[in-house]
Amino acid sequence: MIGSTDVVLDRAAAYPEIAGLRAALRRRDWPACRALIDRLEPSARSAALLECGDEQDAEPFLRGVLNADPADPAATALLGHHLIKLGWRIRTGYAAEHVSRGQAQQFRDRLRRAELLLIDGAARHPGDPAIWTARLLTARGLELGLAETRRRLDRALAAQPNHLPAQLQFLQSACPKWGGTWDLVHGFARDAAAAAPPGSPHGLLVVHAHIEHIFGDDGTDVFRYLSNDAIRAEIYEAAHRSVWHPEFRRDHGWLQALNAFALIFTMLDDRRSAATVFTALGDLADEYPWNQVGADVPVQVLQARAWAYEGES
Repeated sequence: MIGSTDVVLDRAAAYPEIAGLRAALRRRDWPACRALIDRLEPSARSAALLECGDEQDAEPFLRGVLNADPADPAATALLGHHLIKLGWRIRTGYAAEHVSRGQAQQFRDRLRRAELLLIDGAARHPGDPAIWTARLLTARGLELGLAETRRRLDRALAAQPNHLPAQLQFLQSACPKWGGTWDLVHGFARDAAAAAPPGSPHGLLVVHAHIEHIFGDDGTDVFRYLSNDAIRAEIYEAAHRSVWHPEFRRDHGWLQALNAFALIFTMLDDRRSAATVFTALGDLADEYPWNQVGADVPVQVLQARAWAYEGES
């Protein structure tokens, strides 16, 4: 969509199930919520429950659903995500030294409540990857350590191999800012992307690993980092196995994958490759990873898109 000046950041524009679930939640219509959730494949289901966890004032409604049916797995995962998002909103995204003691206490209180709820949910439904995905977030926020975090990832992957929502959460937890290492981050991303079927969006794990490394390590020389032939080859190989593969479809993860490659190709100064993914995206974008470049995401996207399309109109 050359020349467009729109940037749509709402994931519901890319994933209709999110819009449907939001609407049903706002009507407080749980049967409609369950009917929609139960039709989704596991990755899309986990992602929709995570995305809709920020529904305003949803806790009393979801508590009522669980009081009527304590074994409802979707309500458990959704309320878990709601409590987690409330906690992170209180804590904010600032580094720990800029978070007050009161904020930290309220944050941990929300996450402990979510964790207790999710422990019960996992006991009732040990094969539900959405619950294990939510527990990856509580493990990170409560700083339960990489061994426990990896155990939770393994439970999610046992329920559904290549479960992308859980893999994306583990990738974050593997970063040094949460006690991991860059070797762990890149090794995990490479292995997970290689294990996924060709045409899947999992190449974005490789790109996210590099973006986290570039913006998360104060000592990184970006030009030198992206001039490394092995890194460049890895990025292009990931693109050929995912967003450039003939089997790539608009299933869960497609939006995140195209955005990740749009940014990394821009950073690689590869106008032609960036243009291919911007064309596939149209007006759609995603907050991450563009928010790593600057706070005004629409401006970052518009500038990169205009640069990629230079000379094509």
